[in-house]
Amino acid sequence: MTATAEGSDPQQDVTYRAPVGSVDLKAFDDDGNSYEIHACHGCLPWHAEVVMVADEVLVREWHAIGCPQFQKLIRG
Repeated sequence: MTATAEGSDPQQDVTYRAPVGSVDLKAFDDDGNSYEIHACHGCLPWHAEVVMVADEVLVREWHAIGCPQFQKLIRG
């Protein structure tokens, strides 16, 4: 995946200036084992943080909204 040039479609923008969105993912499976997290190498603003929501530990992944991986995650 390549970053789009300035002036291109914002839905395809995965540069550092792209609009970002987040998705919350379970940090542990039903047996208590942690999930392995891999960086999204084609999405420059990607980062993750650990958050507590309603006493549950989650991993919040941030992606450019045009990132195909982010689109896949939010579509479930």
